[in-house]
Amino acid sequence: MTIQKHVYDAKGNSIYAETANINYFLKTSLSPASAEGVTNKTASVSAFTRRRYPGDPEPSNVSSSSREFLYDPGRRNGNATPGSPFILDDGVEKRSFTFTGPFTDLHAFLVGDAKMDFRVFSPSASYDITAVE
Repeated sequence: MTIQKHVYDAKGNSIYAETANINYFLKTSLSPASAEGVTNKTASVSAFTRRRYPGDPEPSNVSSSSREFLYDPGRRNGNATPGSPFILDDGVEKRSFTFTGPFTDLHAFLVGDAKMDFRVFSPSASYDITAVE
């Protein structure tokens, strides 16, 4: 299992977690962002001049072009997990995750999708979440 990005709202806010761990607490299962699939995208590059060496009296001109690159929505740089930490604890299981975006959006998502009663520990406070019937 690996920590992956899970987008939970239309604003693009996300939770970084192992899929089974976050879905343990939720009624509606989240799927990893990388499940959407890797795609090729195109970017335009403006024309520019290039010098072959410092002080080159006759720089060459490079015309504008387009480049194709690989885009993965779940990609991370390095081993660090982005965002701020939070912990979910139902008395049986205690699991830690990270999130991006405002904590108020995360709290609203958890209140609306809780499978069971649990406690959320944010970087500054803790909150009781009750299960949605």
